[in-house]
This record gives sequence, C-alpha cells and structure tokens, in this order.
Amino acid sequence: MDGARGSDRVLLEVGGLVTRIRTSRGIVTPVDGVLLQVRQGEAVALVGESASGKTMTAMSIMRLVREPVRIAAGRVLLGGRDLLALAEDAMRQVRGGEMAMVFQDPMTFLNPVFTVGHQIQEAVALHRQAGREEAKGQVLQALRQVRIPAPEIVYDYYPHQLSGGMRQRVLLAMAISCGPRLIIADEPTTALDVTVQAQIMELFEAVRREIGSSLLLITHDLGLVAKYCNRVYVMYAGKIVETGDVFALFRAPRHPYTQSLLRCCLRPDQRPDRFASITGQVPNLIAPPAGCRFHPRCPDVLEICRREQPPVCELGGQRAACWLHAAPPVERPA
Repeated sequence: MDGARGSDRVLLEVGGLVTRIRTSRGIVTPVDGVLLQVRQGEAVALVGESASGKTMTAMSIMRLVREPVRIAAGRVLLGGRDLLALAEDAMRQVRGGEMAMVFQDPMTFLNPVFTVGHQIQEAVALHRQAGREEAKGQVLQALRQVRIPAPEIVYDYYPHQLSGGMRQRVLLAMAISCGPRLIIADEPTTALDVTVQAQIMELFEAVRREIGSSLLLITHDLGLVAKYCNRVYVMYAGKIVETGDVFALFRAPRHPYTQSLLRCCLRPDQRPDRFASITGQVPNLIAPPAGCRFHPRCPDVLEICRREQPPVCELGGQRAACWLHAAPPVERPA
C-alpha cells in the first residue's frame, strides 16, 4: 500500500445515512444506515459487489440524488459542516470547490458539444471567481497536473477526439481544478484496459499527494485497494459489514462476506479452473432477507443470523457486523 497514512483529523464523517428509492414495486433502500470516516490526507476504499450500494452512497454524500431517490436520514459532515442541512446554492459551492467526484464513464459526464477547456473553465469560474484569462491559466495548469501532453491543444478538443484514458484524465483535471479537500472516485478505471488502469491510478495517487486531498475510492478491485488505500469499508446490500486497516483486513478478514471476496481474487499461482465465486446473488432490496442480509449465501450461517440483525463487534482495530464474533458465542455454525 503506497498511499499516505493521513492525519487523525476527520475530514468526512458519514453517520446513519439512509437513502431510499421509490419504485412501482416498492421502496428500495440501497444505503441503509451507512457510517464511514475519511481523515485528512487519507485514502479510504468502499468495496463490494455490483448493486451493493457503493455508488448510491457516493451520490448521496455529494447530494446528487433527485426524486424518486431521496436521502431519508443521517448526516454528512465535511470539515464539521453538515452538508445535508445546506441550501442547494451553498451545496453547489461545496461540489467542485471543497469536494469533487470522478465518475467511471467519462462520456456520460462530459458534454459532447463543448470543448474540454470550456467544461473545466466553467468549474473554475464558478468556484474561484476568476476572470477569463486567469481561469484559462488554471485550466491549463490542471491539465498539466494530470500529465496531458500539449494541454494548449487539448484545451480546444471535444471529448470524442480523446481516448478513454485521456478522457479520464480530463475528468480528474476537472475534479482537481479548484483544489478540493476530498476526491470521490467511483470505479475510475472500469472502462480502461489494464495498462491504462495502472497509469490512471498512479496518476490519481500522485495528484492527490500534490494537492493534499483525501480520497474515497469506490471499487470492486481489491488489488487497487491493497496498493493505494489506508483503510477499507466493505459494503453488502446497503450496509457496511466490515471495516479496518487495509493490512489487517487483508491479512485476517473477520466477516464471511469479506473472506468470500478475498477468495475470489485471482492469484498468480492459481489455476484458471480453480477460480472461486460466491454462491447466490445480492438480495432484492425491496424485500431484503430478515436478520443478516448475507445469511442466504454465508458458509458459516447460524440460526440467529436468519432472524436478527447482527451486532457490530470490535475486533482489535477491525469492526465486523457478524454474529460469529458476538460474545459470548450464541451458538455453533449450522
């Protein structure tokens, strides 16, 4: 893990966050009581399978949800200020200015009819109250920081004229153009080939250190987590099931879901026909299972897991929401 350790000062604190989606079939709760922290200068990962609620958590933190999605409960503190209590005009100043998000599909979030320079310059003009020439200078500086060659030329390019890796660099330049304290990166390398993935992540880490930002990395790639992050939150079906230091969690995962995720990682010495998988599917969040949501897929399920929500157990620096670690033991695995 190459990321900086960070300070003890908490920059982002999310407590009891609940986000609901109203659908024709019922209410979905993809974010259900999420608690997480990111300290100043720290890199934190939020991991889990697809449909576990990771992206919706990020969108809720950024307050980018709209009806029929709504934030139903909780708090999101950035530097001690509750973002959920801000008026929308004030929140627009926070987005891009104090925290920024890098999305996984640049073509979805870059406007095809405006040049790269125009789109980044809009953010600079909004948050820095800079004149035209000053704003352009800051845009070119951001493009240089993300290692885009010939930024004066790329400034006038349209998104379709760039490769996938270059478009991702543009999104990063847009995110850092106003020097945010927190960058949220949602699967930033998913659409890229392996070689470009490594380049982009090295760039993320270098730029983050240069501007002194914290990072919340949303991913299902545990290799990226091991290399770039300090701490890990593991999410399953809308809930945080385990958290801990990256070294401790990878060495001795305590929740059966985390153990299953790590078993699914392909190792260099592993035969292709021995590739592990997790049986079953992520539950339907309109009617999630009673008790622990992982119990239908858990190899160590207890009878109580089927009935009651597990407690969050402190385990020497790690925390796991699992009946297996409740004291005294409630029963032996079935």
